[in-house]
Amino acid sequence: MSSSILESISPQSCMDRAIQLAWQGRYSCDPNPRVGCVLVRDGRIVGEGFHVRAGEPHAEINALRMAGEAARGATAYVTLEPCSHTGRTGPCSLALIEAGVTRVVAAMEDPNPQVSGRGFAMLRDAGVDVAVGLREEAASRLNPGFIRRMREGLPRVTLKMAMSLDGRTAMADGESQWITGPAARRQVQRLRAESSAVLAGVESIILDDSRLTVRADQLGLDDAEAIARRQPLRVILDSQLRMPLAAACLSEPGRTLVFTIQSEMSERRRRLEAAGAEVVVMPANAEGRVEFTALLRHLATREACNEVLVETGATLAGALLEADCVDRLELFMAATLLGSEARPLFALPGLATMSQQRRLKIDDIRALGDDWRISARPLRDG
Repeated sequence: MSSSILESISPQSCMDRAIQLAWQGRYSCDPNPRVGCVLVRDGRIVGEGFHVRAGEPHAEINALRMAGEAARGATAYVTLEPCSHTGRTGPCSLALIEAGVTRVVAAMEDPNPQVSGRGFAMLRDAGVDVAVGLREEAASRLNPGFIRRMREGLPRVTLKMAMSLDGRTAMADGESQWITGPAARRQVQRLRAESSAVLAGVESIILDDSRLTVRADQLGLDDAEAIARRQPLRVILDSQLRMPLAAACLSEPGRTLVFTIQSEMSERRRRLEAAGAEVVVMPANAEGRVEFTALLRHLATREACNEVLVETGATLAGALLEADCVDRLELFMAATLLGSEARPLFALPGLATMSQQRRLKIDDIRALGDDWRISARPLRDG
């Protein structure tokens, strides 16, 4: 690929190209981070690549393969510190050294404690010049969930809700299909596709028989079939094991985890497991339900979940907000009215005064067909 791709071959433009490449792995490389790499020699791009999926070559290896012998004497622009350990693939730092790369410019240090700083040290020990920090903020936006999992042992949690203009999510009897139109539902499919897990309360399964899957025909992407082959983990909060044995999500490709506080091996649990569920026992919170932080820590540490998408009703949505377990909200609002008898967006009991209101920071609002998408995050104290 020639330098004509970029208006100029400045370090900034090279890193921007690496970030652009990294985004191509947004739906496929979980649980690994999204990474892009560009190799530049004598003022032109000689190789580039991104990490496609876990277990396959990393971005640096793909760029080196494209460059061949032209990598010798090149500068590598990479969105994340090259790895220094052998996992399912070999260390990228060593591959860069052996290929004769003389300079590495990384946007940020890897938050993975197995790597953090070690890749840079390996490169420097071999005489490779290393610079860190170019376009760091933009690069960090590639992997917010991975960064949080590495640093805090928790995934990033996104709460997705569809609502009417008057803030209602379903009729009084629970009927909710459909409030929003096809464009909004297509975006929800893409949110699922980039998530490690999709979490719902058992009520959503009982009322809607939600499949919680990525459906290729609804993604609206050229490579939809390939994307849909990686189904996110399905997570159901079911404290009392009320999950229907014939629930559609139990027969879908991929895994369904049912989290409960029922520790005994009951006949109900045996039948659920026989139907395809993996039952996980969690500690109970003060309300006698699954403790949220323990659940999220389990998903991060045992299931390597970076991003958890929550699709649920007002009760669980409100409880997660009250527990300070929501990092961002994706709200899809339709130009329709469901009336005062319909179900609310959040169940937040106890808010009696204006000083108790829960404020959000809106990061983005945009039209989606006839609907609106509002991206926001809770404003936390301090």
